[in-house]
Amino acid sequence: MKGWSSMDSQNGEQTPVQSLESYVEPINALLKKILQQGGFALSFAVHRLPPDTAGEDSPEYVIDFKGADADRLLERTGALLEALEHVVLKSVRLREESLRKFAFDCQDWRRLRVEELKLTAQVAAERVQESGDPFPLSPMSPRERRIIHLALRDQPNIRTVSEGVGPERHIVIMPNR
Repeated sequence: MKGWSSMDSQNGEQTPVQSLESYVEPINALLKKILQQGGFALSFAVHRLPPDTAGEDSPEYVIDFKGADADRLLERTGALLEALEHVVLKSVRLREESLRKFAFDCQDWRRLRVEELKLTAQVAAERVQESGDPFPLSPMSPRERRIIHLALRDQPNIRTVSEGVGPERHIVIMPNR
């Protein structure tokens, strides 16, 4: 079902909102070209998650990579995987509000990273409660910062704030005074 977005800024006309499913084929086509041209020994599959498993912050589609170059995607905390996801989703003109509905993954890295971030948030929150001092975390992507914020949102003695700009944007966990 298509809806209508706000006005197109270039010509003042309304533009139709595409369903998420309509982006799957362009994502497939672009990924095939990138992997071939880049000489990557990788294959991928697009999986739609069952509706009952996809929460508000969960992706609806996971693009899962495997192959001899899988480790290259995961080097430096998944920097290449994150970059590939960013370039592909922006290139197919996926709307900003739908970016979280697609996730690129490799060797279950996303699930493991979410667990690691939640543990980091809990340990840092305990440290802040004990010391009373703010605790800055390392710079993170918007998706990772959101995981931290959500992990600590129900702790009454703690608050989280994002600080910095661009690639230096990070979270500071603070006592709630």
